[in-house]
Amino acid sequence: MKSEGIEGCERFLSPGKGRGMRATKHFKVGDLIFVCPAYSYVLTVNERGGHCECCFTRREALSKCGKCKQAYYCNVECQKGDWPMHKLECSAMCSYGENWCPSETVRLVARIILKQVSRAERTQSERLLALKEFEAHLDKMDNEKNEMNQTDIAALRHFYSRHLDFPDNAALTELFAQVNCNGFTIEDEELSHLGSAVFPDVALMNHSCSPNVIVTYKGTLAEVRAVQEISPGEEIFNSYIDLLYPTEDRNERLRDSYFFTCDCKECTTKSKDKAKMEICRKLSTPPEPEEIREMVRYGKNIIEEFRRAKHYKNILSYFFSLSPPSELLEICELSLEKMGSIFEDTNVYMLHMMYQAMGVCLYMQDWDGAMKYGEKIVQPYSVHYPPYSLNVASMYLKLGRLYLGLEKKAEGVKALKKAVSIMNVVFGKDHHYIAEIKKEMEEQK
Repeated sequence: MKSEGIEGCERFLSPGKGRGMRATKHFKVGDLIFVCPAYSYVLTVNERGGHCECCFTRREALSKCGKCKQAYYCNVECQKGDWPMHKLECSAMCSYGENWCPSETVRLVARIILKQVSRAERTQSERLLALKEFEAHLDKMDNEKNEMNQTDIAALRHFYSRHLDFPDNAALTELFAQVNCNGFTIEDEELSHLGSAVFPDVALMNHSCSPNVIVTYKGTLAEVRAVQEISPGEEIFNSYIDLLYPTEDRNERLRDSYFFTCDCKECTTKSKDKAKMEICRKLSTPPEPEEIREMVRYGKNIIEEFRRAKHYKNILSYFFSLSPPSELLEICELSLEKMGSIFEDTNVYMLHMMYQAMGVCLYMQDWDGAMKYGEKIVQPYSVHYPPYSLNVASMYLKLGRLYLGLEKKAEGVKALKKAVSIMNVVFGKDHHYIAEIKKEMEEQK
């Protein structure tokens, strides 16, 4: 198809950043700026049986594929719609059985290769940026990243050789690097991982730690909405990373994953860093600078350990394969005790560990424990994150559902209302997630 552009937006050369996207008209907070269908996508293995493989709809009584019995669909239409991609995996899953274990990135790249072979013209996902234009940053990759790329390529050839004709190794190396730099994680209303995808037009937006838009998902569609007023001629910025952490941490993450340092207003002023790194107020004497630095290193190591674990299918199931949940909860509690000797509870390293502890409590069905951690987290989140944050909305949502489950109806409805007030802006008032939450509130009357 001929590139038709996106109404209200245009591609331009952003000073100091390369290509980017800017507004050609005014957008108010909550306005839908554009919608981008996934160029290619894949449902995560852990969500099979709970979500449709084709449209990502969450529902009960899905129908399974009659051959592999591992992919599930809403109906015949969804199954037929997904077959061109599912056929890549269906017979392989039958042949390999429990030994079928390509990573999610490998599965996504296999689907991209098939799409590129079957459709040469630009798609509705590429109105401003074609997938082939993605940056790969091959010259900036270290040995570890290069080795990971080659491991993925070997897995791709191993699991998909019967159904795909591969480009040469150089092209595959570039494609994996492009996907790693430009891919997206599709998440639900509680920020649970549903799958991975590429949205070329969404990838055109540059990063800011004070973004003026947010990306949410409706099935396999990415929706981009304004979270600040945007004037004509103003650049449209998304955030590539979790914005909870202080400036130095954010930029370490950006350099490691995206190969640049951010120079947005938040990074130059560091206006939130002091609050994010608050020292315990009850100490009789302030800690020495080296003590603080040592505790920061400890906190960063914990964050990195959990972040690396996300390369596995499920962070909790990975850790629980090494230690039972009760032991992992004890590790979280000991870490909180150690960091709490210097850090205030509102310090982001404390909040990170509380979040992990809350996740373990939820896994163990310790609802009271999860609620207590959620109550400690939600207010500092509201301070540390930008307005209209999905992280804040999801925490209010989790907390609200916990309250309702514990028969704390007034507290539950209050927390759900706070979640909905944010979600109305970031998801749009007509999103099915909001309808589901409103139904939960109605049932309490």
